[in-house]
Amino acid sequence: MRTRTTTAAATALTAAVALLLTGCGGSDTADKKDDDKIAGADTGAGSGSANPSASASADGIDRPEIKLPADVKNVFEGGTTGDPAKDAVLADNERMINSIDEAITVDADKHPALKFYSKDDALLAAATYVQSFYDAGTSWAGETRYYDREVTLDGKTSATMTYCGDETKSNSKDRKTKKVKQAPGSADDYVSYNARMKKNATGVWQTVKVTSERGAEKCRP
Repeated sequence: MRTRTTTAAATALTAAVALLLTGCGGSDTADKKDDDKIAGADTGAGSGSANPSASASADGIDRPEIKLPADVKNVFEGGTTGDPAKDAVLADNERMINSIDEAITVDADKHPALKFYSKDDALLAAATYVQSFYDAGTSWAGETRYYDREVTLDGKTSATMTYCGDETKSNSKDRKTKKVKQAPGSADDYVSYNARMKKNATGVWQTVKVTSERGAEKCRP
């Protein structure tokens, strides 16, 4: 499973704000809190895709490109429902998850997709989550599976998504040595998510709030 660290919430909040203003990264001097209520990546439109932005121009939206490393893969089950509105929500949920994992695994001055697909509480939580990896000197590698993905529309611009994540095949990776720490899967590797999403003026379904339950029984096999 992915290894994360904990410390005071106030410190994590400061780091998250700094991340939003200046891009990802940070010092190695203090661990930051890993809020268990965080978005997605704990993340390609379509099942199994890790990069939904490659064909995003088809919907007329100018989207930032998302590229994950070769050793990082997110697998999304149930990518289409036949309902265009629900499918758009599913696709942007995938992009949100991938944007977070790109920020964790790709060292860069900026990660524009992070703020493109998350906002409000979800963006702050995502930034805190990403920063915790940098401060711990870790990243991750392997495969994370997302499944039992369901969308409930609330009018034309609001939606709720519930889904499960399986991290049994994803492992902590040292940022400096690039060594992956293999660990056996456990019940805590199964996570249940509930995401609130809003459609913005440009047509992007942004995640505004996410809660999660690690070790969720309903997500276990």
